[in-house]
Parts: sequence; structure tokens; C-alpha cells
Amino acid sequence: MALDLHKVANSIFAMASDLAESRIKQADRIRGALEVFGSPVDAGNLKEKITSSKTSWLVAEIIDGLNKKYLPSPTPGEFHILATDGSQIDVDRHRGTRCYLINIGTVALKYGSNSEAVLQSCPLLFSKEEDMVCHPKAETPGKELMIEGSLLGIMRTVEEFNYLSGLCDALPEGADALALVDGSLIMWGLLSKDYPDYIVDAVLDNGVLKHMERINQLNPGRRIALASYISFSRSTDVVNALRVLICPHQAADCDRHCTGIAPGKLPCAAMDGITDRDIFGQWLNPDERSEVFASLSKINCSRYGSNRVHFYYIKAGQEIARVEIPQWVARDPKLLSLSHSLVVSQCEKGQGYPVALAEAHEQAVVTGADRENFYRLVDDCLAGKKMPVSVSAKSLSKKTRWV
Repeated sequence: MALDLHKVANSIFAMASDLAESRIKQADRIRGALEVFGSPVDAGNLKEKITSSKTSWLVAEIIDGLNKKYLPSPTPGEFHILATDGSQIDVDRHRGTRCYLINIGTVALKYGSNSEAVLQSCPLLFSKEEDMVCHPKAETPGKELMIEGSLLGIMRTVEEFNYLSGLCDALPEGADALALVDGSLIMWGLLSKDYPDYIVDAVLDNGVLKHMERINQLNPGRRIALASYISFSRSTDVVNALRVLICPHQAADCDRHCTGIAPGKLPCAAMDGITDRDIFGQWLNPDERSEVFASLSKINCSRYGSNRVHFYYIKAGQEIARVEIPQWVARDPKLLSLSHSLVVSQCEKGQGYPVALAEAHEQAVVTGADRENFYRLVDDCLAGKKMPVSVSAKSLSKKTRWV
């Protein structure tokens, strides 16, 4: 039976009215936050105050300053854009055949003389016992984990970086390039569950960070700026730096100074409900980027090393996007400038979103029809080998009309 929208229509109308009312209050808060953001700030003092503060929210680390903005430099005469994205067909527990598929979409675009575009879909099937389970090593004890669900998504991300580093490795000497992925460079998925250390090691040290460092090592023979693009980010790292800035105490300490105070009465309540996107949406002009900041997330500071994630915001058309870069890009003025100019160029070509990432997604996406065809092929191949094809009664019932 289809969703009966008549039964929820009144609730939707009420929600729209509430949002319209709250938007007026939100606009007032944003104006106040912009006044704080745009005022002269001693970056050194703010950085020191952030370092000495103890907060319950994630605060951006100030690198050079808070509120300067920068126009992009001209793009090189010739350059490459490389991008990967991925999707998967998860393990279906209602089928007797345990397997999963990761599909990586890759895009290699060359601009300038002899321009070309190479777009590929790279499906990878995993079905062997060693592919289905993560086993701890003797020196890193822990329980075995099945590769499925959120862990499969994390492993897919590792493959995206693996293919991206391979594309970078194929670049000619002297090339200027932007290597792009969608989403954050910080593996937040490792924090969502209590994964054992051997999983974290496999994903970071022997996975994502290894491939990021592989790209770094290709410089300076080539100029490759690695970056991730986060559309419609809801991050509040920079806004939280403003919370610290307006805190009346010498060092912000939420537990010590603000326990028992109602949320709306806190000294930093003026920043409630505001995202970084709200600030930079009004602060930046088209194509401009913000200052570079660094994430103070625990996993970023403790595990990423020279690949520690920094970020800046850009105004691409009507959207404010968060661009994340490793430390080795952030500290190299030429690579930083290259990342900015080429991201802007990609957004102009993609109507506000990097065209290479859009094409990588199209190469990677697995539709519902693809999934059905995949399992039909699996069943046909098993039947051809005279092997039983088992499906749970629940799965069969969903495909059968009883009434």
C-alpha cells in the first residue's frame, strides 16, 4: 500500500510554518555571528585560547587567521583532473550465497592540448572466506568481524583511494593535477562504532593513509593536489571557534563554567543553530575561498601524521562547499592555490558541483535493477554448476502478491 500523504499533510503544513518562523530568528543570529567573525581578531591569541579550552564540541584550529578571503589564481594551460567514487552490493543475509561487490568509478580528464576523458567502471567481486571476514593478527588481538554494512562502506572507501592513487601514478612527469574524492578525508565511520585496533590499522595505516602518502610521494616530479569535496556541509568547526572567541572566561571550559545553565542562556548561545556554511555563504564572494583551518578531531590529530586533514570553504555558484586537503597540500602554497583554482574550474563546468565527481558517481552507481541482475547472474551460474540456490522465505514473500 502506498504512503497516505493525506494523514500527514497537516503535520507538514505545521512544520513549514515553524520553519518559516525560526528562519527569521536564525537570520538575526547569523547577522550577529557575522559581526563577530568580521571584527579584527588577534589570530595568535585565539589560537592559544582554543588550545587551552575544554569544550564538548569540535573547534577548528586557526592556522594563519580567521576571516581573510582569497580569489583563485589562473588555471594552468594544461592540467589533469582525477576522481573516484564507489558503491556496493552488500551481503544479502536472505541468500545462501555470501558475497559482496564493490564498484569503483574512475574519471581521468585532461584539459589543454590533446584533451581527453577516460571514464571507467571497475566492479570487484568478493566471495572467498578471507574476503568475507576481517581476522585479527597475533600481535593485535580482537574479535573477528564480518565485512558487511558500515564496515563494507569503510572498505569501499579504501578502494576509492587505492584507485585514485593508481590514477595519479599514471600521470606524466611535470603534470599539474587535482585528485578528488567525494566526502570527508577523515574516516568518521571508524568512530561510529567501537572497532578494534586491527581494523583501524588496516583502514588507516595500511589503507587510506598509505594511498594518500603514495600520492604525496609523486610530488615534486608532478604537482598533484589531493582534495575532497563536501557539498552542503553541516560542519560547525569555525562557528565553534567563534564560541570560544566570545566566551567570557580566559579559557572555555564547558564542564567547569557552564554546568547547570540552561542551553539558551549559555554565554555562547548566540551561535546556536549556525553552521559554517551560514557564515561563509554571506562572507565569501563567488569563487573565493576562506582561510585554511585544521580539524582538531581526535582521530585526525592522533593518526593522520603528515596527512592531517585541513580544510577551507569556497563559494561555488550558490553553494558553499567544504574542501578538505592533507597537511602537505595546506603547507605548500602552490598546491593549495592549485587545489583552489581547479576546484573552482570544475564547479564552473559542472554547474556548481565538480564535473569529475559527478561523472565518477555515474560510473560507480549501482541501481536496484543492477542489484537484481547481479543476483540473477549469480543464481544462473550456480544452477549451471548444479548447485542449490537458497533464498529465505521472507525474501520470497516480499516478491509475491498474496492479496
